[in-house]
Amino acid sequence: MTPVEWQQHPHRRYNPLTGEWVLVSPQRTQRPWLGQVEKPPVATPPAYDAECYMCPGNIRAAGSRNPQYESTLVFDNDYPALVAETASSRLDEHGLLVAEPEGGICRVVCFSPRHDLTLAGMTQSEIRRVVDVWTEQYRELSALPFIRYVQIFENRGAMMGASNPHPHGQIWASAHLPNEPAKEERAQRQYRSQHGSCLLCDYLSLERRQGERIVCENRQFTVLVPFWAVWPYETIVLAREHRSSLCGLSDDERDGLAGILKQITTRYDGLFGVPFPYSMGFHQAPAAAPADAEWHIHLHFYPPLLRSATIRKFMVGYEMLGTPQRDITPESAAQRLREAGA
Repeated sequence: MTPVEWQQHPHRRYNPLTGEWVLVSPQRTQRPWLGQVEKPPVATPPAYDAECYMCPGNIRAAGSRNPQYESTLVFDNDYPALVAETASSRLDEHGLLVAEPEGGICRVVCFSPRHDLTLAGMTQSEIRRVVDVWTEQYRELSALPFIRYVQIFENRGAMMGASNPHPHGQIWASAHLPNEPAKEERAQRQYRSQHGSCLLCDYLSLERRQGERIVCENRQFTVLVPFWAVWPYETIVLAREHRSSLCGLSDDERDGLAGILKQITTRYDGLFGVPFPYSMGFHQAPAAAPADAEWHIHLHFYPPLLRSATIRKFMVGYEMLGTPQRDITPESAAQRLREAGA
């Protein structure tokens, strides 16, 4: 197909990071919508909420009191999905009924003492402090002998399941490599074995030459809508230099990461004029991986909004039983995100 036909006719695109495909159906963008419509976002929350269990000085749900913190706050999740001490037995019935213990640590990172701030509303220097905390936590948790992977992420907005609007993210450190990083590790290792180079370094070079899916960039990082994006306004944030983890970033690169996070979250909020919901998270080298590992640090942003602030993308039917599908092409999404920051 010609470049014009790619934007008009159904086709599928390959994700080399996971080995999976996505169906792109641009001809469906004009279909009428009589489905679920979300409620518009509520008014901006106050700077301090006496009922919030993350605000400074308040008592958390399990009874601990927060300090009067002035920058960031890290604490062990009061209701963790993983715990350090687990049972030791393993189940394996003919390879059909298999279960094994999974130990780990879950922590919460409050980005700011302000209840009403988000990454988009914080200054670059404030976000830089969050980047430093993420780095410190990755280093500390990766050093634990029973930890294999440290997943840093943020769920923003009630639509993404965030139980509290206070600006915060989470860190789940687990004894085993989770599914998605495991797929990416296999793909990056195989690509390096076959080509002698880094998959994401090569991909970023190609995208920067073409330019049509790039949203914004600075000297250290590039944000683009991946060629294989599943979610309508999905983006990936890529380090311009090959770095395996947060610990490999220089002070200048940490500044750049803070700056690019400010840029992309501001663009998201500007797209539909509302606080944009998303799940965001780092993919980086597992614990104990060598500094020159095939891993190339990156962040995924997965936002659910489709046509407006009140219409979301659902993963149902064919997408659950067959292949993920999208209507808006990645190229169109990138253009709209670029314009949102103009």
